[in-house]
Amino acid sequence: MIEAVDLFCGAGGLTAGLQKTGVKVKAGYDIEETCRFAFEFNNHATFINKDVSLVDKSEILSWYQKDSIKLLAGCAPCQPFSKYNQGKDTRNDKKWPLLYAFSRLIKESQPELITMENVPEVVKHKVYHDFVAELQHLGYFIWAGTIKCVEYGLPQQRRRHVLLASKLGEINIIPPTHSKENWVTVQQAIGHLPPISAGETCKTDRLHRAMALSETNFQRIKHSKQGGTWRDWPEELRAECHKKATGATYSAVYGRMSWSQPSPTMTTLCYGYGNGRFGHPEQHRAISLREAAIFQAFPENYQFCDPEQPIFLGKVGKMIGNAVPVTLGEIIGKSFIAHLQEIGNKA
Repeated sequence: MIEAVDLFCGAGGLTAGLQKTGVKVKAGYDIEETCRFAFEFNNHATFINKDVSLVDKSEILSWYQKDSIKLLAGCAPCQPFSKYNQGKDTRNDKKWPLLYAFSRLIKESQPELITMENVPEVVKHKVYHDFVAELQHLGYFIWAGTIKCVEYGLPQQRRRHVLLASKLGEINIIPPTHSKENWVTVQQAIGHLPPISAGETCKTDRLHRAMALSETNFQRIKHSKQGGTWRDWPEELRAECHKKATGATYSAVYGRMSWSQPSPTMTTLCYGYGNGRFGHPEQHRAISLREAAIFQAFPENYQFCDPEQPIFLGKVGKMIGNAVPVTLGEIIGKSFIAHLQEIGNKA
């Protein structure tokens, strides 16, 4: 049996995906206490509110049974590596050393299996290459590459860099399952949900809640076309920044999604109409929190907040946008299962 510890676990996207494939995730570590309920309630695993840099070997090894195959998963916060920070001086960002902390825990605990996921831009940074070099030094076989999640059935155009490592032998990621002809579309993903208005919460699912719109933004979305841009609006509704040459290229903000295409990449601000192409294809509103969660492949019964507590758009939006898509967790889990079967067949 594969048993796992999920470092930087967030709301549990990676854990949920791994567990769907039969990997037993014992614990998740994260500094965001707000993620505790979602992680524990949905995944029946233990959440530890702790900085990974303060975790030691004995603590990690205590989660595994003696005869298990140990998997250590770590998806360090991606903000320092993101394309949105390229060109900025992020040397003092406290998230930088976290990949080194992950590397230290690998060296100390020597798990049989490793996975790391991040934005594609991570490969441009020394810390990533130091991480890979340390794995090679420790004798791990490595597969690493950037994958398009839409090619595995995620209804979202999300690209992520994935690393798989094994002490047991050569390892590969499973091949894609979807081509452009059968990508999962926005309509297939969320078309069945009850319609709601901007600022409204669905009576049967309080996570199906959309942010309110100002009168100006309500008029803007009324004039927006599926897959279109703010150029579809009457002149009087256009923002001043878009009228300038420097703003003319930012066509995706204030956009509507298309029913016939996968969604754009979910971000921590995906519930806001002006933050990207996050307008609902037909309804005059931004996507709801539940719709964003579905685009991240969370099951529709996945709960992010204690039923006794209010839902805050910002907090839940951050959990959803920062999550590893559940589908990606499944891809990783299936790759490890296939790897062990191949090793077993060779034995």
